[in-house]
Amino acid sequence: MTAETQTLSSPSPTGLPSAYATRSVTEASAFLRAQLLAVIRRHLPEIEAAVRDPKAGAGLAPRQMGRVLQAQGILFQLISIAEQAYAMRRRRRIEREKGHDKLLGTFDYVLSSAASAGVSAEEIHAQLQTLRIRPVITAHPTEAKRVSILEKYRRIYLLMRELESTRWTDREREALVKSIYDQIELLWLTGDLHLEKPTVDHEVAWGLHFFHESIFDLAPELLSSFERALKRHYPNEKFEVAPFFQFGSWIGGDRDGNPFVTNEVTRRSILANAGASLNYYRTRIIDLARMLSISIRAAEIPQFLWEELDVRLAALPDGAAIKARHPNEPYRQFVTTMLRKLDQTLAGLRDEPTTGARYGSADDLIADFLTLERALTEGKSEPLACDLVRPVRRAVEIFRFSTVRLDIRQNTTRTTQALEDLWRAKTGGETPPALDSAEWREWLLAELAKPRTAPVPREKLSAETRDVIEMFEVVAEMRARLDREAFGGFILSMTRSAVDVLGVYLLAKEAGLFLDEPGVEILTLPIVPLFETIGDLRAAPAIMRDLLQIPVVRRSTRWQGNLQEVMIGYSDSNKDGGFLSSNWELFKAQARLTQVGRELGVAIAFFHGRGGSVSRGGAPTGHAIAAQPAGSIRGRFRVTEQGEVVSFKYANRGTAAYQMELLASSVFAHAMKSEREEALAPHAEFDEALEEISGASFAAYAKFVGDPDLVAYFQAASPLEEISLLNIGSRPARRFGAKSLDDLRAIPWVFAWAQNRHSITGWYGVGSGLKNFLDIRGDRGLELLRRMFEDSRVFRLTLDEVEKTLALVDLSIARQYASLVPDETVRNKIFKSIEDEYALTCELVLRVTGGEALADRFKEYQTRLAHRLQTINEVNREQVELLRRFRQAQDEAEKEAVKQPLLLSISCIAAGLGATG
Repeated sequence: MTAETQTLSSPSPTGLPSAYATRSVTEASAFLRAQLLAVIRRHLPEIEAAVRDPKAGAGLAPRQMGRVLQAQGILFQLISIAEQAYAMRRRRRIEREKGHDKLLGTFDYVLSSAASAGVSAEEIHAQLQTLRIRPVITAHPTEAKRVSILEKYRRIYLLMRELESTRWTDREREALVKSIYDQIELLWLTGDLHLEKPTVDHEVAWGLHFFHESIFDLAPELLSSFERALKRHYPNEKFEVAPFFQFGSWIGGDRDGNPFVTNEVTRRSILANAGASLNYYRTRIIDLARMLSISIRAAEIPQFLWEELDVRLAALPDGAAIKARHPNEPYRQFVTTMLRKLDQTLAGLRDEPTTGARYGSADDLIADFLTLERALTEGKSEPLACDLVRPVRRAVEIFRFSTVRLDIRQNTTRTTQALEDLWRAKTGGETPPALDSAEWREWLLAELAKPRTAPVPREKLSAETRDVIEMFEVVAEMRARLDREAFGGFILSMTRSAVDVLGVYLLAKEAGLFLDEPGVEILTLPIVPLFETIGDLRAAPAIMRDLLQIPVVRRSTRWQGNLQEVMIGYSDSNKDGGFLSSNWELFKAQARLTQVGRELGVAIAFFHGRGGSVSRGGAPTGHAIAAQPAGSIRGRFRVTEQGEVVSFKYANRGTAAYQMELLASSVFAHAMKSEREEALAPHAEFDEALEEISGASFAAYAKFVGDPDLVAYFQAASPLEEISLLNIGSRPARRFGAKSLDDLRAIPWVFAWAQNRHSITGWYGVGSGLKNFLDIRGDRGLELLRRMFEDSRVFRLTLDEVEKTLALVDLSIARQYASLVPDETVRNKIFKSIEDEYALTCELVLRVTGGEALADRFKEYQTRLAHRLQTINEVNREQVELLRRFRQAQDEAEKEAVKQPLLLSISCIAAGLGATG
């Protein structure tokens, strides 16, 4: 090790290395930074000064500057590790000093509060009946870290945790420090960027990485944690906790604008997911076989187990050998028979020949675990059944034979094209009726009412239509082969009418996905309309009222648990209407849709399409859930987990356990509070005020994005086009190849505005909305806004996130990006609009909140920024020059020399901000 490393690990007067005496974030970050600098000093000493002080990087060659930027990106990730470790220590300290029921975000906290408030056990039972939570992992292109990089950061986190222990000797501690150094050196020597665009198969492997690292083990423990909390706070009641917390995925199923997700890719993805869960169960069953060495000489063995074991051993080719290998150990013999069946199941999954019985479904494996639990319980070893067997059984209940419930997603452009083709094949006509005509709707309803005798001959259909129908056939095939719950639902993007959804019903019928043979009664695959834009959200209640009164839809929703799921999009609504209007329209849509469901006797469950950044719905989990309308959740909650959010939440076990419990306890708390809040009259005064503010905010935002020169400004004053060169996702940045703002996906829209420090997606229009309200209402209006800030959760959450975003804006840096706009008139006009709205928004947000400076209410957030902003600012300035050089390059060689450091600057800023899109 270097002298600097050795100094940092030298003993302090307390016997601990000085860098670990108090273990603050600052100290931990400084220690990790020192290790990184030691690595750089060994390999590339000429850039050390620039890593220490980015201002010293002037004059470095592009390749050297790229390495500086890589180092800064690594440093941001190391700081994040220090912050996660500190957050975990702080939670443990609170638990030790005050008790687990005082720790926010835990079941104990929620149930302690419920018991104190007089919530009855009957109410708890009722809420448990409907509790269904499903985070859905997506591969939206916002994660710039490769799996090999994630694994190294994970090892550093574990080593830092080990270093916190006081049990090590100085010699052992020095070895741990050296191991951390080694991992950082490996990070430095491993390419930080994808050299090639990842395939969907790569994305599937990336998603499964987090299950292997943490989720497989922790999800069953979440159920046990809930049970323990229920027992503590309602000791005289017995509660049944179902596997309410499961995971979904879009990886391999999201076809919306991604031509690389084919039916074969979906099939491979499902098989990979199945293989992950089955291999996990195999490992756990082998562990059980080793542990359950209970002898008949030491324990009573229930008679039913002997009888079951005789049947199983007789059916196996090596049954006698199993009995001879484990004489007098019936539990071990029983578990070994389970292993044999699982091995045959895995062989079938790989299309290998099978020679014996295999599990037909996850239910069969669950039944075997229940048999094992019952035998141990009747044999007076109930603790072993609870502690050793039940967690594995619960894992199977949660992950089944598919790990995740894979959603299929497609947009109405594609489904409508297939339906029009189907119409031509069925009718022999040339021109289908208009999609909004009564004739088109009547044709769909008539086709859905007809018994399905035979599918339309495939040769009559285009290749594109066959592909759409085969997509549904893959669902039927994989459900039958692997697991009835292998798929979640079909997400229909760009839903504009009930007819759009009916069309998907017909396509699914053509593929044979109805429960009944004629295909007229019940569709077994939930069809989930996605409402994304402001206009779509406003139209959603009327669309769903229409849809839910159609008999085939009502029969299908009843069969699916009297439940209709609706997905709402945070990203596109923000891009469409600005931050404040998006939040208000989302809130209103949920409230109105909930009311529609109540009137029609159907539970509406919401699937929240959130991203990582504030502009795309990212917000503190507990606050975001608490701010949903009363009655809109009722224990049912689905939410997308995208890109960098997945690695932040699930890469490390301690953080993953906390994030899962935080999500689950927040949903449960909202469900219980809703029972009381729904009985209260709506706060009409608040709603009226928000409607006024939203309207003016929307108008200001619409005027800004409607400026015909904005496209030219945005493309020049941000790395919008260059972001597409980052190989961080298989999906293109645009759905259909157009280059207008309307067709640009929300992720690069947000990503690029964040990179250039304008961040308009998180605040633009808010100042105008507040000003208009105060101009009309004066001092009474300000008093009302301050009351709303205290008492309206949705308004409070909106202003909180606006204020935090404003703190990230730096107009001096933004002006440097604006200098890239060649047309001075366009540059000055657009930037003046941004400058004026920013000043107005800062002034009025602080007037409402009573703050003296931006984000002074968020001390931890300020600390986090303090560790990052100086470096981010310098990287921003360097990026401006790299963009200039990249765009002015005279030949490909010159452009290629600048490309790598430019992409590293994008990755570095994203790491520093903690979010991309």
